[in-house]
Amino acid sequence: MNTIHVDVVSAEESIFSGEARFVALPGEAGELGIYPRHTPLITRIKAGSVRIQLADGGEEFVFVAGGILEVQPDCVTVLSDTAVRGKDLDDEKANEAKRAAEDAMKNAKTDLDLARAAAELAVMAAQIAALRKFRQKK
Repeated sequence: MNTIHVDVVSAEESIFSGEARFVALPGEAGELGIYPRHTPLITRIKAGSVRIQLADGGEEFVFVAGGILEVQPDCVTVLSDTAVRGKDLDDEKANEAKRAAEDAMKNAKTDLDLARAAAELAVMAAQIAALRKFRQKK
């Protein structure tokens, strides 16, 4: 069977390390799909779901809040400041954080405050979408 090694790493810990048949994740210019022996690539990724089709046919979901992707023919590495396993995503916390970001946008006093709140809101919206996608697959 043809597989590729995948590592998903956050600033705090290794989230996933293992063999996969396929990896899909949100690139800056659109969805990226990576199979074994993919052409080498380094690119930024957006907040969203990393879907890993495991060698045994199962799937693993990881939410990333953006980051860097490195692809080599036999290895995929996803580096993100924040990465959370799909099973560890908390619907209530994500919705609460989204509401807080919306409030911060309403109360922003400077353009910088507004930009920070908008970025946080985008990440929370992506996390909620990833959570819904994960729940549908279960």
